[in-house]
Amino acid sequence: MEDKMDTLKELYKIGNGPSSSHTMGPQRAAERFKNENPDADSFRATLYGSLAATGAGHLTDYIIIKTIAPKKVEIVWREDIIKDFHPNGMLLEALDKDGNTTAQWEVFSVGGGSLAEEGKRNTSAVKETYPLSTMDEIVKWCKDNNKTLVDFALENEDSDIMDHINTIREAMKKSIDEGLATNEVIPGKLHLKRRAGVFYENFKKTNDFSTLVYAYALAASEQNASGNIIVTAPTCGSAGVLPGIFFAMKDYMNLTDEQVNEAIIVAGIIGNIIKTNASISGAEVGCQGEVGAACSMAAGAVAYLQGGSIDHIEYAAEIALEHHLGMTCDPVYGYVQIPCIERNAMAAQRAFDAAKYAMITNGEHSVSLDQVVETMKETGLDMHDKYKETAKGGLAKHFFSC
Repeated sequence: MEDKMDTLKELYKIGNGPSSSHTMGPQRAAERFKNENPDADSFRATLYGSLAATGAGHLTDYIIIKTIAPKKVEIVWREDIIKDFHPNGMLLEALDKDGNTTAQWEVFSVGGGSLAEEGKRNTSAVKETYPLSTMDEIVKWCKDNNKTLVDFALENEDSDIMDHINTIREAMKKSIDEGLATNEVIPGKLHLKRRAGVFYENFKKTNDFSTLVYAYALAASEQNASGNIIVTAPTCGSAGVLPGIFFAMKDYMNLTDEQVNEAIIVAGIIGNIIKTNASISGAEVGCQGEVGAACSMAAGAVAYLQGGSIDHIEYAAEIALEHHLGMTCDPVYGYVQIPCIERNAMAAQRAFDAAKYAMITNGEHSVSLDQVVETMKETGLDMHDKYKETAKGGLAKHFFSC
């Protein structure tokens, strides 16, 4: 593989929802372009494809204007133009006092808050950290060296990686706690009521593990939908899956902080494999690349927590992604609310089930994670644009017709 995997610091980011590709990515791009053009009189941002189609619901214009303030920003919406490299394209222009362009930058928000220029999947200043980029390669390395996925990460990351993972764990927990503590209606035309608190009260009555998973996943996902601070895992749209299952297991099964940290690392390696070899962008491959990827990450990590071998871990991750193949990204009104919030809760529980299934076997399986990742990529590229974060098809269309 030509592409190398970045550090987990680039996969796990802390920021405001509701969308890593439509909010966090444009924010990072606007900040960088603003800093590179301090003498500009004003700016213009032309949004293409999915960024234009669902940008209003995802606060794309709001975050660009806020980031570049106090200087004026003109937003141009061009959902009719879909760039070949990626649907989330934008052209940033610096303008002089006469409105002439003095500098411009065409950049793409490729998922998880990451940016790319055409022909290059990554424009971050972060170094390419990992020498191996496929699950088959990494599994072989672990077996040859009698190491775990956690060992693999620690041998390649910088020495401060555990500080970052600690911060990520704490931010995930905070998103759950804050989500459970509020009953505010989620912003937007849908006027959705939060459900996390209701589910948590039900858990306290029933002590049912699945209900706790739902409650925690809903809490984090509802925080994201409200534009609050969450962790990209691997995206904002899938921000409830990992916290939902990891902290439900922590509280229900008495896991330690260190075990949760290791689960986050294992999940991160799997997410990095998917991001590097396919995509985690709903606008590029549909929700199979967001919630599907998160479920795969979580499933492999759950198998790790349950003492699974590297084969069990790979199998669990494969099962979870395989059974999300073809999942569309069809957000109603362009908000990360319906079906996104409920989908996070379902995927958190499905991750546990995928790991449970894999753990009953000896770890042998016919289809590899790498094969499913490649299949997911091809499926996403073949998917019609109306099913890829444009709010023009699927549930987004039929919600209106009803």
